[in-house]
Amino acid sequence: MRRNTLTLEQKIWLMISLSVILTVSFSSFLLDYFYQKLYVDKVEQTLLQEGKSLASDYHGGEVSETFRKQIEWYDEKSTAEVILVNNPRELSACLPFDIDYQSLISGKDRAKLLRGETVTKIGYEKRFHRKIMGVIIPLLDDHRLQGAIYLYIPLASIQELTKEVVMIWLPLAALFVFVLLIAGKRLVRHITGPLKEMEEVAYHMSQGNYEAQIQVRTNDEIGKLAKAFNIMAKAVAEEDMRKREFLANVSHELRTPISYVKGYSEAILEGLVKTKEEQRKHVQLIYREAGRMERLVRDLLDLAQLEGNGVPLQKVPLVFAQVIEDTVAKYEPFLQKKQITLAVELDHDIILEGDADRLEQVVQNLLDNAVRYTPDAGKIDIQLRKVSSKSCQLIIRDSGKGVPKEKLAFLGQRFFRVDQARSRKEGGTGLGLAIVKQIISLHDGTISFFSEEGKGMEVVIGLPIYPE
Repeated sequence: MRRNTLTLEQKIWLMISLSVILTVSFSSFLLDYFYQKLYVDKVEQTLLQEGKSLASDYHGGEVSETFRKQIEWYDEKSTAEVILVNNPRELSACLPFDIDYQSLISGKDRAKLLRGETVTKIGYEKRFHRKIMGVIIPLLDDHRLQGAIYLYIPLASIQELTKEVVMIWLPLAALFVFVLLIAGKRLVRHITGPLKEMEEVAYHMSQGNYEAQIQVRTNDEIGKLAKAFNIMAKAVAEEDMRKREFLANVSHELRTPISYVKGYSEAILEGLVKTKEEQRKHVQLIYREAGRMERLVRDLLDLAQLEGNGVPLQKVPLVFAQVIEDTVAKYEPFLQKKQITLAVELDHDIILEGDADRLEQVVQNLLDNAVRYTPDAGKIDIQLRKVSSKSCQLIIRDSGKGVPKEKLAFLGQRFFRVDQARSRKEGGTGLGLAIVKQIISLHDGTISFFSEEGKGMEVVIGLPIYPE
């Protein structure tokens, strides 16, 4: 299959050229049409009217000499040539130029005359270098053809009729076509200019350069397309930046535990560990770092599945309070160990349409953070309440160290930690809140963070209630 090699600019220019050709052709058609309707038809009507008026003076019988002289007198006064003949076949002998009378009056025409109908003839005459029009009016006496009146006149050509107009029209038409070509070329460039810029920017983007922007000159569809393209380029640049940061963070997060695992295992293999106690300590460190890598890989897999809809949510109507209670029960040993006071206030009438496993993961990740960052003998409050007939709120509040206000906006970003050293020590991957945000988003909910440094953290999740 052969590809079309024409550019958009060439296609538009070709379309404009075809439009001009069609316009000129249509104008010629209209000119010919009006020539026929306004001139030729008018001439025919005039000749027929004159002929019928002359024929009205014929009162039957043979054509009298008086009537013949009357016709001759009218012939001298009229612009048309008027001929009176007793037999229509004699017309060829009466005309002042050569003509094939068989084609002038045929048997079919004679039959029409006998029925009292008129006959109109149009033909080209070399002598006059133009067409002539003639009409034949029958003179009938009791269905007998006693004679015929023939009126003919040369037709003016359309060029003669428009001669004066053409002298003015041609220069104006040439000027119009010239202006149209220049304006069309500018219009084509105006339309295709931003598109060419988009092509260049798209090429730069394919090479990894996302900085180029298209200059928006208009507010029409092309201008809006250019704006949308700039927004897309910016979004792609931001996504590329996030991808680079993500890969850098993943490599950074994995490098530390891998170095621990490699270093301690190498020490054991090379016999640098002398006692069983030291060996056990090294193995515990390897196990801890392997657990960190396992959690990191699991969280990355969860986040990738949630963002790419790799595992669709299994949404069913469920009692959200029961999900919260089942999750809280798993944390009783950790709460007792740190002597943390837990206050739970749940509305068991709240029904959600959601994925129970994913919502449990939300509560679990939030409780992980709350327990991890709440000091010994601290306090955690969990509250589930209705806000309206269509929505509810889950609030988890702790008495930990809190988060500075300037860092609240970054919570939920992948690998973001308020305190890098503290998070590493306590084992966080920096992906827990990112997973929570994604799950809440897939449930058409919202999540907000409120905190002041030294005054704890409050997480508020809004979720739609299942319609009864």
